[in-house]
Amino acid sequence: MKPINIGLLGVGTVGGGTATVLKRNAEEISRRAGRQIRLLQAASRDVARAQSVLGPDIAVLADAMQVVNNPDVDIVVELIGGDTVAKELVLQAIANGKHVVTANKKLLALHGTEIFARAQEQGVMVAFEAAVAGGIPIIKALREGLSANRIEWIAGIINGTSNFILTEMREKGSSFTEVLAEAQRLGYAEADPTFDIEGHDAGHKLTIMAALAFGIPMQFARCYLEGISQLQGRDIRYAEELGYRVKLLGLTRRTAAGVELRVHPTLIPEQQLIANVNGVMNAVLAKGDAVGPTLYYGAGAGALPTASAVVADIVDVTRLLTADPEHRVPHLAFQPDQLQDLPILSIEEVVSSYYLRIGAADRTGVLANITRLLADQGISIEALIQKGSVADGTAEIVILTHKVQEKMINTAIVQIEALESTVGKVVRLRMEQLHG
Repeated sequence: MKPINIGLLGVGTVGGGTATVLKRNAEEISRRAGRQIRLLQAASRDVARAQSVLGPDIAVLADAMQVVNNPDVDIVVELIGGDTVAKELVLQAIANGKHVVTANKKLLALHGTEIFARAQEQGVMVAFEAAVAGGIPIIKALREGLSANRIEWIAGIINGTSNFILTEMREKGSSFTEVLAEAQRLGYAEADPTFDIEGHDAGHKLTIMAALAFGIPMQFARCYLEGISQLQGRDIRYAEELGYRVKLLGLTRRTAAGVELRVHPTLIPEQQLIANVNGVMNAVLAKGDAVGPTLYYGAGAGALPTASAVVADIVDVTRLLTADPEHRVPHLAFQPDQLQDLPILSIEEVVSSYYLRIGAADRTGVLANITRLLADQGISIEALIQKGSVADGTAEIVILTHKVQEKMINTAIVQIEALESTVGKVVRLRMEQLHG
C-alpha cells in the first residue's frame, strides 16, 4: 500500500520531536496505522539548522507554501504557531485537498470555526489533539470517549508556566517576581511571559474544549481572562490555612442561563486531586452526567509529549483516509449542522464562591459593618479568619463566602471599600469546589 507522506511546517521544539517519534517508532506506528507513514518534506526559516535536526534524507525548504502545494504530500503538519502565516498555510492546504494536523491553539481558538467549515466543504480532516494540554489525550476523550455524556463542566490546569509559578510561591514562600525570574532561567517562561501569566494561552485551550464539550462555535473573544501577576504570597498562605490551593484554572460550565467561559486564579479544596497537580504538569477535570468526574493528567508541553499527540493525530488521519467524510468523527464532536450558538455569560453573571481579604481598622464594630454589607447583598459566609493587628492598628480579615452571583459580590466590595474603617482595596479571588 502506498505510504502516507507528511509535509512538516516548522522544525522547532515540537517539530523536531515529531520527526524523532516518527523515526524512532516507525514500525509500531505503521502497525497501528495499517500503512507506512514517512516524513517527506519540511519547511523552516532556518534551513541549515532544520536540516541538521532532520538529517540528509529529508528535504528542507525555506518556503512553507511549497510544501503545502506539493502534490506528493498527503498530510500537512502545521507547527509554526501564530494566527497569520499559519492560517494562510492551513487554508491553502485544505483548498488543495490535504488533511491537516496542527498544535496551534491560538489559530483554532480565533479561526477554528472558519477552518473547520472549509475542511467540511473539502471533505478533509483537521486534527488538533496537540493544541490542548500537550501529550494528554483530552481532545479524543471529549470527542469520542465521553460522547455518550452530556458534559456539564470542564476545569483545567492548562498552562504549565503559571502552575510552576504558583507551586513555587506556595512551597517556597517566594514572591511572584522572584519565581517568574526562576521560571525564565529554567526555560519555562518566555522573556515576555504575558501570554502565559495573564491567561491567554489557557483561554485559547479552554475555548477549544468548550466548543467540543457543548457543541458551540469557537468564541475566544468572549472568554474572561484574569492572570496571576497580581497574586500575592499571603493570599496563597491564607488559602492554605483554610484548606485550599490556588491554581490558575480554566473553567467552562453549561448552565440554564448560558455557558461560563473563564480563566482566573481559583481556590480549590486541597483534597481534590486536581489541586495537587504541581510544577509544570497539566490536568483537566471533565464532568459528564453519566460517567461523573474524570481526570486527565500529564505533561502539557515539551518536545516529545506534544509530538506524541501530533503523531497520534497523524495515525488517526491515516486510518480514516478511505472513510466516507460523512462518517468520520466531526471536528467539534457534534455534527456540523447541530452546533448551537449558546450565550456566553459575562463574568458578572457567573455564580461562584469567593475569597475576600480586607484590610481594616482593628476596632469594635468594624467586622459587624462588613458582614452587614455582605448580608445586604444576600451573601452568606462559609468561613472567616482575622489575622493579628499590626503596628498601625489595622488587621486583615479573610472571608470565604457561599455561592453568589458575581455582580452581588462586586457591589459588596465597592461598599466595603467605601467604609471609613477599610484600608486599601479588597482582594477578591474566586473559589470552586469541583464536586462530582
